[in-house]
This record gives sequence, structure tokens and C-alpha cells, in this order.
Amino acid sequence: MSRLRVYRESDPTRADEYTTLEDIARVAAEAQIRFERWSAERPLPPGAAQEQVLEAYAGPVKQLSEACGFVTADVVSVSPGTPNHPELRRKFLDEHIHTEDEARFFVEGRGLFCIHHGERVLSFLVEKGDLISVPAGTRHWFDMGPEPSFTCIRWFSDPKGWVAEHTGSDIASRFPRLEA
Repeated sequence: MSRLRVYRESDPTRADEYTTLEDIARVAAEAQIRFERWSAERPLPPGAAQEQVLEAYAGPVKQLSEACGFVTADVVSVSPGTPNHPELRRKFLDEHIHTEDEARFFVEGRGLFCIHHGERVLSFLVEKGDLISVPAGTRHWFDMGPEPSFTCIRWFSDPKGWVAEHTGSDIASRFPRLEA
């Protein structure tokens, strides 16, 4: 079940917790984060290729692309069998920003998106069917967990994709991680 925990930046031990779509979306919107629940029930074979996933979700991909000005989309799938998955996890565990919006739709699995907004940290447990979109310049980090298992569609404004610019802050190390 999707969940949002809102912490004070100074206290990673206590959080307000939200579990309904309405509450999560409302609190997210206050921080300019888009959070929606989409249908993720398109039939896909195990280990579906990028083309199969994009074809199965062509309608929603096109709709969000047109609404937000995205020019391309791709699919990322990570599992415990993915070579170098521990390095992939570490790559996104530090606080960073992007110069373009970051939009993700979880077709399968889950992950933990943490947003550093003002003096708060919003920790979104995103799961199958969740769409999260983070505006350009938003300080955040992502944890796929020690045994990652997810497939998500990613949208880009720049056909080359985005590059993470690390902030140098250690804030992400002070907050709870996604554990198996």
C-alpha cells in the first residue's frame, strides 16, 4: 500500500503518516509534487522488454507527454538479478536535483522517493500503479531497497535523459531507507 511519511528535517524519528490516495495527493500537491494512482493492470509477460511495456501503456504515456511537454519515455526495470544493483541503489541514495521534471509510473514493484522540501522531508512509498512527478530543481533521493524489484516508465523533456546533480548534503543518510 502506498504511503507518505512527513518528517521535520531535524527529526528523522517521528513522522505524520498518510495512507489514503486523497491525503497523499493533497500533501504532495502542497509541495508541488504530483501524485496519482493509475491502472497498472495491462497484461505483460514476465521480464517484458521496454517496447512491450511502452506499447501496453501507450495511451497514458502519450497523455502525460502531451500534458507536460515530455519528448521521450523509457522503461527501467531492476531486480535482485540485475548486475550491479547495489551500485545502482547507491547512485540515487544521496540527495540530488535534476534540471528537468522527473516523472515515474510504477508498472510493477515499489521504491521510496524522498523529497526535501523546505524544513520537511516527504517520504513516499510508491508502488504498482503510482505516478509521482517531481519538479525540476527539487532536492530528493530514491531508494530501491537492498533487494530491488520494480519496473517503471520514465518521462524526459530532453531526449538525452536527465543527469543527477548531487547537492553534497548528507540529509538522506539520516532518514529511514527502504528495507526488504
